[in-house]
Amino acid sequence: MSETTAPVASAAAPASSASATAPDSRRRARIALRGLQVLLALFFAVASALPKLIAHSSAFETFDEMGWGHAGMYAVGLLELAGAIGLLVPVLQSAAAAGLSALMVGAFVVQVAVFDGQHAATPLILLVPLALIAWARRGHNADLLRLLRRRA
Repeated sequence: MSETTAPVASAAAPASSASATAPDSRRRARIALRGLQVLLALFFAVASALPKLIAHSSAFETFDEMGWGHAGMYAVGLLELAGAIGLLVPVLQSAAAAGLSALMVGAFVVQVAVFDGQHAATPLILLVPLALIAWARRGHNADLLRLLRRRA
């Protein structure tokens, strides 16, 4: 009789260890995603929005060449900064990632249409993790809608 219970006990051990690793892997995935969000937020705030908001010559020349001037440069800089901040606010994470994704689609179109695709890969590379964040954090959209409806 003990022979029949031994396999059951040994079969139960891997199941319990497997169930213990599932929450660990989910936790690691959440931490990795959060780290990615922080890196992207830093990139958009410091490397992308800041030069536009301080009217750095490199940013101004680019927007002047497109014909958008100061107004376009400041508008894009503010959108990037708002998206960077939104990536760090739990209820806004998915919406911010979706908004920045749309901005990257626009940046890709501009790179191809105006600058002959010189740096067209950059917005596409940024689009991939932004889309991942928007999808992975989509559960927060319901919270955001509840907050907006409560205010209305």
